[in-house]
Amino acid sequence: MENQIIEVLSLQKTALLRLSTSSVSERIAKLRKMETYLMQHKQELCDALYQDFKKPASEVVIAEMLGVKREINHTIKHLKSWMKPQSVSTPLMLLGTKGLVQYEAKGLCLIISPWNYPFNLSICPLVHAIAAGNAVILKPSELSPSTSAFIQKMISSLFDKSEVAVFEGAADVSTFLLEQKFDHIFFTGSPAIGKVVMAAAAKYLTSVTLELGGKSPAIVGPEVNVEEAAAKIAWGKFLNNGQTCIAPDYLYLHEKNYFSFLKAIETTVETFYGKTVSKSKDYGRIVNRRHFDRIVSLLDDAKEKGAQVLFGGTTDADDCFIAPTVLINCTPDMRIMQEEIFGPILPVMSYRDEFQVTAAIRSGDKPLALYVFSTDSEFNQYILNNTSSGTSVVNDCLIQFGHNELPFGGVNHSGIGKSGGHYGFVEFSNQKSVVIQRTNLLKNFYPPYGVKVRWMIDFVLKWL
Repeated sequence: MENQIIEVLSLQKTALLRLSTSSVSERIAKLRKMETYLMQHKQELCDALYQDFKKPASEVVIAEMLGVKREINHTIKHLKSWMKPQSVSTPLMLLGTKGLVQYEAKGLCLIISPWNYPFNLSICPLVHAIAAGNAVILKPSELSPSTSAFIQKMISSLFDKSEVAVFEGAADVSTFLLEQKFDHIFFTGSPAIGKVVMAAAAKYLTSVTLELGGKSPAIVGPEVNVEEAAAKIAWGKFLNNGQTCIAPDYLYLHEKNYFSFLKAIETTVETFYGKTVSKSKDYGRIVNRRHFDRIVSLLDDAKEKGAQVLFGGTTDADDCFIAPTVLINCTPDMRIMQEEIFGPILPVMSYRDEFQVTAAIRSGDKPLALYVFSTDSEFNQYILNNTSSGTSVVNDCLIQFGHNELPFGGVNHSGIGKSGGHYGFVEFSNQKSVVIQRTNLLKNFYPPYGVKVRWMIDFVLKWL
């Protein structure tokens, strides 16, 4: 495997100039081939994701395929304008020149993708990297082996390995890849591994994009449509069995609608998945036993410290099944309030005013997402103004990931850099500044610094 990686890196280095100078039409042709392959192999992808963790086919389409197809089509539509050098205004001191921002490929790029949305979070950054004219090595997660195999098959049938190559395998493959010299690394995963990636990148001063996670809060205000908010939060939390980096991780309920909301979300979950959730074809599973045990340990710790299961709480280790669960009477000392859950458990706390909530959120690391539900716009704005997060949504969950015109990413502990649409293209590009000299007015400021030159300097200083 190591020799193969070295060989591919050598091939890709040779291909860099060709790729970086490729035309708009050449890059679009590659993206269209990806879209065609995806549509022709829809069922195969659905089967792979079901094999990995019983992801329902509808969720595969909604959360994996649609996102990729949307990203491809959006990129195709705008790529010509993105690649075009952008003119900028000229400062007084440089009259007679023209300034441009020219986008050039970063070069050799490494994409390390996660298991929770293994297709979407592999292919979307790949779309951006190809659009920007880079060569790419993609390392999908070993925890979703069937989907990784699908990606390997897809990429090898569409691209020469001098352009894009996929390397499957365990953590040792990622470790070896991180020892190599890349021009950019795009990593999606936990903050703990993000630190490892950043440390490895520092050896070569390689730029990084880190899409991480953290504890994303949801706040339900005193003035709210309880049933609607409950349905949206339940969908955002339990989609993909809670294994979503931007899922609501914990919930603040205003004491005014505390009990009505809890009743509404319990009703919603039963509507979604039926009375016996384990038999629902619309509810997935935890990816493996190790992650199952970790989530159950969070649940057990919370119960030992006084949390109560409002509903759910049932588990089946052999099936990696954890029912949609809501916990009440949660306190900050519980592990479930300190660690990212990444599973179908929603801790709930009540509050009296927004000052209490925002202070609590600011006391922790900045989250990847924040959700606020209220019909009171002033309440919503207060929450947004007094917290910091990578993304925020008012009166819904998860939909920020599907907005092509907005940057997606975290802040500090929850991520570095942005992706999505034009921001993804820029992330895989070097924004090169170009100044074209047309009329050399600066010669009037050359020495010797006589009276005339000093007058001109003073004039510019006054009016600059």
